[in-house]
Amino acid sequence: MTSYDPKALSTGKLHSYLLSAVAPRPIAFASTMDKNGKPNLSPFSFFNVFSANPPILIFSPARRVRNNTTKHTLENVLETKEVVINVVNYDLVHQTSLSSTEYAEGINEFEKAGLHMLESDLVKPFRVAESPIQFECKVNDVISLGEEGGAGNLVICEVVKLHIDDEVLDANGHIDQVKLDLVARSGGSFYSRAKSGFFEIPKPLSTLGIGVDGLPEHVRNSMILTGNDLGMLGNVEELPSEESVKEFVASISERYPNISAASHREKHKLAHNYLSFGDIESALKILLS
Repeated sequence: MTSYDPKALSTGKLHSYLLSAVAPRPIAFASTMDKNGKPNLSPFSFFNVFSANPPILIFSPARRVRNNTTKHTLENVLETKEVVINVVNYDLVHQTSLSSTEYAEGINEFEKAGLHMLESDLVKPFRVAESPIQFECKVNDVISLGEEGGAGNLVICEVVKLHIDDEVLDANGHIDQVKLDLVARSGGSFYSRAKSGFFEIPKPLSTLGIGVDGLPEHVRNSMILTGNDLGMLGNVEELPSEESVKEFVASISERYPNISAASHREKHKLAHNYLSFGDIESALKILLS
């Protein structure tokens, strides 16, 4: 067994060890609003429940390891003392991942991730409509754990109202864990699906993905493509060129001779199939053909 003194490790190395060893971790999909009313949405896996009476949730937006900057979520909760914590299930995990992209201040991650804003009852930040459970919270305190990169900030949240989708309840009104289908975060690109184990999602592009709002309208409003499909499609730097789309269609014309004349629905079904194998580039070219 190899032993380490934490102080002898770089912050990045220690951060990697901690996130891989203390896993899987639940995800707080935190919705906040700045003092001017602009919404922000971001996931955090330094998160858990710490009390039932009063109902207390705590999550920690850490200072970025690479440059010691703070996240918009932290800045917003310090200003407004309100947050909505939405749980993350498998159906929205790719959109959740996409929302973690470091978009500029004022960019609406709800729109980038293709998620819908739902008004809260007691706090100003919006709820994530697609999340099966949402906690409206008042922020009781924010405890800074340090001033260097990697230092956490404990946001102590008191739940003032919770919303639970009836579809995840059983006949006795209890939450059915299988129906809820939660996901959790692990180290690197790994996540864990509560009912089936580990899987991987590539991290969002450091060059910034175009977002779901950068996709054509017929794609955004698809009746076939799932939220996870849209999250995958939105994590590309740019849409393929018209020429590359034509070349791709020609290359698959023998296998799919009627693809050019296919309806949106037919193309979306085919694109969904490509996405199930992680082939985002081919799916995009089909959707744009």
